[in-house]
Amino acid sequence: MIDDILKFNERFVAEKAYKPFITDKFPAKKLAVLTCMDTRLTELLPRALGLRNGDAKIIKNAGGLVLSPTDSAIRSLLVAIYELGVEEVMVVHHSTCGACHMSYSEFKPHMLERGVSEATLAEWESQGVADWLEGFHDTEASVRRTVAAVVNHPLVPKDVTVRGFIIDSVTGALTEVKDS
Repeated sequence: MIDDILKFNERFVAEKAYKPFITDKFPAKKLAVLTCMDTRLTELLPRALGLRNGDAKIIKNAGGLVLSPTDSAIRSLLVAIYELGVEEVMVVHHSTCGACHMSYSEFKPHMLERGVSEATLAEWESQGVADWLEGFHDTEASVRRTVAAVVNHPLVPKDVTVRGFIIDSVTGALTEVKDS
């Protein structure tokens, strides 16, 4: 598959198909979107939000979560805010998210089958891998936790607007998740 992609890329560059996508690094809408890496959102999310190339910084991870004050999602948001002029953040989780019912107990047998040793897993378990690979069970509550993690982060300026949403994975319809 990667070789096919490389062949396509050669043609893409040779035909100058990149020209419609030329922009600079600054998000034109001063917006960052923290969302899930789900493949259903690859094209749906930007189109449903009316975003074009260059409009926003889109930060993706499994579940669209902030798991700790020093994780890569927070790091990316801080760079977007301080270096790239982001003034608003949308946290966008989605319907039927795989992270909603993800659990380490389901990952572990797959890891063993793929060659990760019991000793390695035991070491990682002592470091909290079970919690780290645990998903969430309530999408709205997860959006609220993620929004709160961004809003209450000591390095995020108070003038940055942070709002949370759930996007329908089929239709693209957005529902705002308000504080309860």
